[in-house]
Amino acid sequence: MQAVVQEDLSGCGIASVAVLAGQSYQQVWRVAGELGIDVHDPRLWSDTTHVRTLLGHYGIRAMAGETPFTGWDALPDLALLAIKWHLDNGRPFWHWVVYRRSPQGAVVFDPKRVLRSNTRTDFGRIKPKWFIAISPC
Repeated sequence: MQAVVQEDLSGCGIASVAVLAGQSYQQVWRVAGELGIDVHDPRLWSDTTHVRTLLGHYGIRAMAGETPFTGWDALPDLALLAIKWHLDNGRPFWHWVVYRRSPQGAVVFDPKRVLRSNTRTDFGRIKPKWFIAISPC
């Protein structure tokens, strides 16, 4: 797995799906458009439906529902995390990232464009609210 950088303001979900699917941002962006998902739609980071639709298109199994984050050790080996969770006019918003635990260690693939490195291990600075477990392919 490799980090993918988001190219649009609300593109963190598209970039996170790209990481899981092993695709480029542009490839997933095009598929999103074909599926009627507008990259400028703020629901990409305030609703799970669009991301789940994209995951399904690529045959990636996401577990039903969202599980509250209780600690890094409690995460499955692969998950989508909702970080930077906040309410804006009563509507929840968050930033999507991918968490992966492997024999080489755990990492977070963060698509935020301005990061020095999009592969993160600074877990103390990352504050997940909840996660969606992803079944290994």
